[in-house]
Amino acid sequence: MDLNIMSFENVTFTYMPDNESVRPAVEGLSFSIKQGEWIALVGHNGSGKSTIAKLMNGLLFPQSGTVTAMDQKMSEESLWEIRSQMGMVFQNPDNQFVGATVQDDVAFALENNGVPHAEMVQRVHESLRQVKMEEYLNHEPHHLSGGQKQRVAIAGALALRPRLLILDEATSMLDPQGRMEVIETIRELREATGLTVISITHDLEEAALADRILVMNAGHKQVEGTPEDVFFAGNKLTELGLDLPFAMRMSKLLTEAGVQLSNEHMSEDRLVEDLWTFYSKK
Repeated sequence: MDLNIMSFENVTFTYMPDNESVRPAVEGLSFSIKQGEWIALVGHNGSGKSTIAKLMNGLLFPQSGTVTAMDQKMSEESLWEIRSQMGMVFQNPDNQFVGATVQDDVAFALENNGVPHAEMVQRVHESLRQVKMEEYLNHEPHHLSGGQKQRVAIAGALALRPRLLILDEATSMLDPQGRMEVIETIRELREATGLTVISITHDLEEAALADRILVMNAGHKQVEGTPEDVFFAGNKLTELGLDLPFAMRMSKLLTEAGVQLSNEHMSEDRLVEDLWTFYSKK
């Protein structure tokens, strides 16, 4: 039986609720996320993504509606129990480091949670191995590349053994190589562990890897579905100020130029494979 790990039920939040001229940041929002899913939450600036992230981890509470996480209603009483089962990775990796070395940084939250030393060492090594950063155990975090820093931040979250990992624009400040490293790390982790992932992003290349996409606009859910469902409604996305993944844009241009493709492709690998097949027949 599939269990919901997070759900919003008719959630509304306004930053200035007494001012009727201020529209809600999130209004009447409902969705649910099942154990083991990868959900991408996308939208342009001002769409409500950041507010949703704060509602998810209890930094904000809705004025109406209900946020439920880990089978508990989000409240002042349940907040810390819920947060103990979440890991979060934020936009700027430099703002997340507190340790002098990579292993110190990953161990920081474990120490604060009173994890015994022997177990703490085991968890640090295990989580760094999961993100392929174990060889950097004694490196200073600020000497790492952007992608490496985010992988260490992910290791710090994983060391707490969360049921849910929330990535809040975690790749937005990275160069293409760093972005690819982080996305590949998340994909491999999910396949290996069944971790539930919520990716809050404006990068549709990243969103294309998710099981399901929620598209937000002006505080409302506009589109929800698999990446195929969402991206093949391309006109609706462009009307909301979002672009299609590069491979889909290129597929359209190639088709318009007379290249016979089997489909519009969401990934560059599939597009290249299709092109190789097309030209190998000539």
